[in-house]
Amino acid sequence: MSILSEVCQPRGMNDSESWAAATANQIRAVEDDVLARVGEDPLMDRAADAVAAEARTMLGDRGAARVVLLVGTGNNGGDALLAGARLANDGASVTAVLLGDSAHPRGLEWLRVAGGEVIQVAGSSANGGVAAAAAAIEAADLVVDGIVGIGASPGLREPSATLVGAIPARTPVLAVDLPSGMDPDGGSVTLPHVHATVTVTFTSPKPCLLLPPAALDAGRIVVASVGIPLPKPLAEAPRRLTPEGAAAWWPVPGPGDDKYSRGVVGVVAGSDRYPGAAILACSAAVRVGAGLVRYLGPRRVQDLVLTARPEVVAAEAPAEADALPRVGAWVLGPGVADEPGQEAAIEAALASGLPAVVDAGAIEACVRARVGGGRATPFGRLLLTPHAGELARALAAAGETANAEAVEADPAEAARLLAHLSDATVLLKGAVTLVVSPGGPVWSQADAPPWLATAGAGDVLAGIAGVLLASGLEADEAGALAALVHGRAATLASGGGPIAALDVADALPATVDALRETVKEVLKGR
Repeated sequence: MSILSEVCQPRGMNDSESWAAATANQIRAVEDDVLARVGEDPLMDRAADAVAAEARTMLGDRGAARVVLLVGTGNNGGDALLAGARLANDGASVTAVLLGDSAHPRGLEWLRVAGGEVIQVAGSSANGGVAAAAAAIEAADLVVDGIVGIGASPGLREPSATLVGAIPARTPVLAVDLPSGMDPDGGSVTLPHVHATVTVTFTSPKPCLLLPPAALDAGRIVVASVGIPLPKPLAEAPRRLTPEGAAAWWPVPGPGDDKYSRGVVGVVAGSDRYPGAAILACSAAVRVGAGLVRYLGPRRVQDLVLTARPEVVAAEAPAEADALPRVGAWVLGPGVADEPGQEAAIEAALASGLPAVVDAGAIEACVRARVGGGRATPFGRLLLTPHAGELARALAAAGETANAEAVEADPAEAARLLAHLSDATVLLKGAVTLVVSPGGPVWSQADAPPWLATAGAGDVLAGIAGVLLASGLEADEAGALAALVHGRAATLASGGGPIAALDVADALPATVDALRETVKEVLKGR
């Protein structure tokens, strides 16, 4: 960590607690100075070490693994060749597919000395180079993408596009710095590119690794330090909270706290049609550490909530706004459907100016009210939590034309627009969850397994975020932290298989405890 420069981070965070994306120009600017002082070899060797280490992890205990390197003419190709030489020295069978008329000389020499094979594709239509490369790819246990890096224009050229298309869906792909063909500075994926299982990126993530839909094709992100100082992040740079940062932010009670000072959360959720939403939101709030959870809703739903969570204090939604119970933050809207009493309670809660998580059935009414000037709660204390379809409907409520497909094509821009129009913080749920506040950066969290795409998962997320708002966190902090903990709880509950939303709520205590242990280990190693 000593080679990293100081960097402006939210809440005084250090470089292990969050990632801030750096553009290609930012990386080149700091890289040029280091290259002038020490040359490229030390940096490339560190990069190769990081790529080889991750390749070993991906290959596991597979003996005599077959590894194919897709090698371009630049330094990314050199990183791949040097990593391949390390794997060949481990005993792997490594084949380098050279996609240009040249390759990094030192990397190529080291691979050959280690016993690696080389297939030359450029200009090889007559001698079957493309066919030989495709056959090697078909038989590979791992493909390493070292075609192009941040200096290339977006989109793969031939023969790279054809060979990338020949990678079987079952074969894991390890990308060097970024999946080749992506625009490093944006989230668009309209041109041919590599779909990676894991991306080992150097110094800082590039925006494409954090912004969907491109981020969906980057796989798991590993950030490796190679000796280049971190650029000072731009104000609008996408960011990602790490487990270390999550543990640093997590509110932990002290000996002087009681149930009120720990945070009182009010939940207006569920209906006779969708009672489970109330159970899930309340369960998540209880399990993640609320001092007290107050539930307002229909009598039948109260009974079900109390059966599942006897700790909750339940009552019907009051007819008068001044009869609302005292809380530190509200969770409004999960599973609410045509319940006039709850609609009135939601309206009163929003008018109270208290912090609130606004989900599902409450989002459109909240957006209409705020666009119309009803902004009792400042944006830093109000968190809207739509999925793509709900965000499109919220934009329509704000007078914009949108649909779910347009939101999914540029999620960050859609979330920014809703944040601006409604003067609220927006958490856009998805495989990569985005949190955007007006004028702030985009927080990008990808902590969950695909199994989390299940009914009720969003209700659990709302409950977590409500507790964090009640503890005093700002809405963007609460959103990013809730998304991380929600995703990690899902991973813990899943164990690699299917999960139900209540499983995620039940895994929350162990998830929070694991975060605390993570930080203890980090501090111990410093």
